[in-house]
Amino acid sequence: MSDSKSLHLTAFMRPVSLHTGAWRYPGSYPDANFNLAHLKSFIKKLEDAKFDAFFMADHLAVLNMPVDALKRSHTVTSFEPFTLLSALSMVTEKIGLAATASTTYDEPYHIARRFASLDHLSNGRAAWNIVTTGNPETAKNFGLDDHVEHSERYKRAREFYDVVTGLWDSFADDAFVVDQESGIYLDPEKMHVLNHKGDDLKVRGPLNIARPVQGWPVIVQAGQSEPGKQLAAETAELVFCSPRDLESAKELYTDIKDRAVAAGRDRNHLKILPAAFIIVGDTVEDAKAKRLRLDSLVNYDSAIASLSIALGTDVSGFDPDGPLPTDLPETNASKTSRAGVLKLAEEEKLTVRQLAQRYGGYSGLAFVGTPETIATDMGTWLDAEASDGFTVVFPFLPQGLDDVTERLVPELQRRGLFRRDYEGTTLREHLGLPRPKNQFFS
Repeated sequence: MSDSKSLHLTAFMRPVSLHTGAWRYPGSYPDANFNLAHLKSFIKKLEDAKFDAFFMADHLAVLNMPVDALKRSHTVTSFEPFTLLSALSMVTEKIGLAATASTTYDEPYHIARRFASLDHLSNGRAAWNIVTTGNPETAKNFGLDDHVEHSERYKRAREFYDVVTGLWDSFADDAFVVDQESGIYLDPEKMHVLNHKGDDLKVRGPLNIARPVQGWPVIVQAGQSEPGKQLAAETAELVFCSPRDLESAKELYTDIKDRAVAAGRDRNHLKILPAAFIIVGDTVEDAKAKRLRLDSLVNYDSAIASLSIALGTDVSGFDPDGPLPTDLPETNASKTSRAGVLKLAEEEKLTVRQLAQRYGGYSGLAFVGTPETIATDMGTWLDAEASDGFTVVFPFLPQGLDDVTERLVPELQRRGLFRRDYEGTTLREHLGLPRPKNQFFS
């Protein structure tokens, strides 16, 4: 393993598990997504394990899914991220607090103010996940009949970033004198009026809050389209992504880092953390059995639709408990997606039912094994420059989280792949990122 590099780990916590059967797993907390006591216990365990950050995705509408799938989903109700993270900042001291906020359905002044506030409340632990919002149902909640077109969303997002960071730099770090003797609270010479007038946005400023503790909260980006990768290269300091295997991860890693360098940035100031679904067992076979049990909790009628989409052909008439036929008709579906399904069916000897429940539960990158085998795989990804760490997706809670924090993390620490303690107090310090200079004050 590399001596000079170590992993960064963030925890994907909204929803608390992306697996659709997680809330039904024996021993799980079925209401974990909307239970403050449980969420407080989760973040404390993650901080004890020295995770970089607690990461909350967000949706501004109920996800557009069939009614049968909707009634089985544990994602319908969740806390608004800023409200929850503000509360969680009061029961933690070091772990980062990352939240998604939309550039399509919000205003820069709101976003700048909320994240600056969270950064101050947490003593420098806030991070903003920039999203353009892909769910078309969202538009109807904000006075629009139709979703904003993809390229327009990214164009607005790039300008939005400039405005938000400009607002964060409204005041020099030493602008607030707060001198009781002289009666001077603020030095007006150290206040900048942004007065932004662009193609999509018009914002005067200044922000009515002091510059954030970190200068700027850490910038996170999760898009993998061409505009998304370019936005990440120009703006992001942490990239949340979802490659399916080592080779595609290496390609994505190199692509985004090279774009960042072309944009005049230091490639080490951008950390790429793919989502990784982790199931820990006493043996590899035990871990695989846990996954099969978890997948079995996914409703078959809902799951078969996901498998049909992945294969590009209707598989609802196949024998659920037999193997997937190998002589499937050719279609216009993604050949990569189709090949991935066939490979998985062959390697794990899955029935049609098990395959459908895998795709209906969680079908992304997964590490399923013992603490030792998973640590080896993670080290391989780090050394191969496929990632700088991982965004951990838990299979069920609390046990899945406990398995990672109490069994996997100690093994990573034993190998020198993960910190034993925080070396700083801010999220930027955890990630090894510089504090941005104020663009208006030297």
